[in-house]
Amino acid sequence: MARVVIIGAGIVGCALADELTERGWTEVTVLDRGPLFATGGSSSHAPGLVFQTNPSKTMTEFAAYTVAKYTALALDGEPCFQQVGGLEVATTPERLAELKRRHGFATAWGVEAFLRTPEECVALHPLLDPAQVLGGLHVPTDGLAKAVRAGEAQARAAIARGARFLGGHEVTGIAQDSGRVTGVETNEGHFPADIVVSCAGFWGAKLGRLVGLTVPLQPMAHQYAKTGPLAALAGQEIEASKPILRHQDRDLYFREHGDRLGIGSYAHRPMPVDVDGRTDGLMEFTPEDFAPAWDDAVELLPALADAKAEDGINGIFSFTPDGFPLIGEHRDLAGFWVAEAVWVTHSAGVAKATAEWLVDGRSTTDLHECDLHRFEEIHLAPDYIVARGCQNFVEVYDILHPLQPMESPRPLRTSPFYPRQQELGAVFLEANGWERPHWYEANAALEAPAVPERDAWSARYWSPIAAAESHATRESVALYDMSALKRIEVSGLGALDFLQRLTTSNLAKSVGSVTYTLLLDFAGGVRSDLTVARLGEQRFQVGANGNLDLDWFRQHAPAGVALRDMTPGTCCLGVWGPLARELVQPLTREDFSHKGFGYFRAKHAYVGNVPVTAMRLSYVGELGWELYTTADNGLKLWDTLWEAGQRHGIVAGGRSAFNSLRLEKGYRAWGTDMTPEHDPYEAGLGFAVRLDKGDFVGRSALVDRAEPARRLTCLTLNDPAANVLGKEPVFRHGTPAGYVTSAAFGYTIGRTIAYAWLPATEPGTPVTIEYFGEKLPATVAAEPLFDPQMARIRR
Repeated sequence: MARVVIIGAGIVGCALADELTERGWTEVTVLDRGPLFATGGSSSHAPGLVFQTNPSKTMTEFAAYTVAKYTALALDGEPCFQQVGGLEVATTPERLAELKRRHGFATAWGVEAFLRTPEECVALHPLLDPAQVLGGLHVPTDGLAKAVRAGEAQARAAIARGARFLGGHEVTGIAQDSGRVTGVETNEGHFPADIVVSCAGFWGAKLGRLVGLTVPLQPMAHQYAKTGPLAALAGQEIEASKPILRHQDRDLYFREHGDRLGIGSYAHRPMPVDVDGRTDGLMEFTPEDFAPAWDDAVELLPALADAKAEDGINGIFSFTPDGFPLIGEHRDLAGFWVAEAVWVTHSAGVAKATAEWLVDGRSTTDLHECDLHRFEEIHLAPDYIVARGCQNFVEVYDILHPLQPMESPRPLRTSPFYPRQQELGAVFLEANGWERPHWYEANAALEAPAVPERDAWSARYWSPIAAAESHATRESVALYDMSALKRIEVSGLGALDFLQRLTTSNLAKSVGSVTYTLLLDFAGGVRSDLTVARLGEQRFQVGANGNLDLDWFRQHAPAGVALRDMTPGTCCLGVWGPLARELVQPLTREDFSHKGFGYFRAKHAYVGNVPVTAMRLSYVGELGWELYTTADNGLKLWDTLWEAGQRHGIVAGGRSAFNSLRLEKGYRAWGTDMTPEHDPYEAGLGFAVRLDKGDFVGRSALVDRAEPARRLTCLTLNDPAANVLGKEPVFRHGTPAGYVTSAAFGYTIGRTIAYAWLPATEPGTPVTIEYFGEKLPATVAAEPLFDPQMARIRR
């Protein structure tokens, strides 16, 4: 049995000890520098609000588990959770629409929620000014977690199974030998360990530095104050009777403390904190920062007019560059794990997922958004962590569009084509630090199919120019910048066997072959999808989805197999369309005919004077190639193709058109359409699985797997003018049945396409999709919607 030391006895450390010991790992020691269980960290002063609704399915699942677990917990007869419900109110039309969207999230992820009228909101929370409220979102199962009490209750359960908790133990070092953790050094002595988990909260980055690990979290001060006694709450004998309340239009939340009201504010200036040398998470209250928030609070809750803010704090909480927790193992020090940047809302859910990962090797909740190794090196710059942490603080309650990029710091990563894209009026959005064109203003005058007028929300970060770019790709030829996709070189003796072991398809093909394949976890869940080009007997170029794929390779690569992230030094142009061969063939001496360069093949060639690795692939469903070259040759490659393409009507295409084209072909996007929660057969990717090729990771979980009860399903909206964007709930027979993953208007087919996870359903079946509270009729469709015979690609 593994000896585990957990650093931090806040609510996450306590929950993790409980979850581990419940699974039979009882040699668990929890250390904290402070007293037990009010240790001085965020748990000690957190107001304890648990709102479950979140755009992320994973974060919603974390919160729902936290609610279920803490509702059943008590300490010395006192409850650990008060299920008073949660109420988010709208005071602007924009927020009212947003609450309808959030109601869709809740429905999609299985949380019961209700849209309430202004009168119903006031009935739920009588302190509200009826004149201010336009409506609300009510989740009856939300409530208040008593963080210190819940922590101690879980600790007692863990202690009963053999765990021990020690306060007053400050960690001074992590003992290690030959790349593995061996123990923890403290001011009170040495504690041997096989696994160490950092649950140190806002001290997590400092602890990471002890082992050379960048933990990208930024401690931020957040204001919270209690009023004096309120006449409107006089005589209240229980701590809280009304729903916890959010006034997101003013970055405020409220909760009762008997006859007083607690008010939290995200409206003040960002206050990043250096926690080195700090022994607790409480900073001096700054009334001048709170004054505007108080005025906004009184406007919503007139009962505050005769009161004032008292007992204020500036409490420290953790923020990350993308707003998600940090969970995972140090790659250079085996056995050192982190579970950081976790708020009370998600504490039990994160602890459960971490315990499952440690004990079973896999969490039952998809963790790709939370994986410690999701960040690229550029995201770990100290200034970047501070800047994005501050921005996430500012945006906690903002209405954020799914395509809305961070504004700063930018630009960070640009392809060699960036100057030419700017000249063409590219409108850039950001993805993983990359500047990616979504459309080009230079294409505004191009011929395009008629596009229905969009609603204001779906029209944000979109342009009808995308229709023109899609049309040009289908009718002539277009260039797409594919440089942002992760490229990994796998080489050395044993490279083929290594890739065969990790992937689902048979890669033992001739040099020059390209194979679409999957990475599975050991339970058969889809970790990623890849394209693997065999460029030599033991040299492969892997087209991956991101840093997590490289991390998975590094975890499993044997001695003798070399891995190299090629992305920073290379670039890629997709050249696609019916005229792609007419463009490329005159520029090269290699045979680019269908017979001479078959589909899913690769070869080295010169395009003009530029050396390229050409792969005959198409993610848009048209004839063409992905052309890879080194970054120093990128601009020349663009210019060579662009100049030669003028006679063919060449255009540059952006991600907006690209997404539309790929959905018309039914091509999946990992992390959006499928995750480790799904197996290949459910995701419609069974063709990429070769059970007869020999053993591979996940194979045993797929053998004899039953016919899928759910499937990734193609839908088309019945009304050509209707749009959805993703994460909306889908209904069958009036009952929630699933949720949308990807969606886009299909410019070739003339209506919106939505892929959704649903119970196995026959084409032609009617369903509805809820979009901002409106039920939009849709129909299950056979896929792919465009060129099912693949004639356009294979010519």
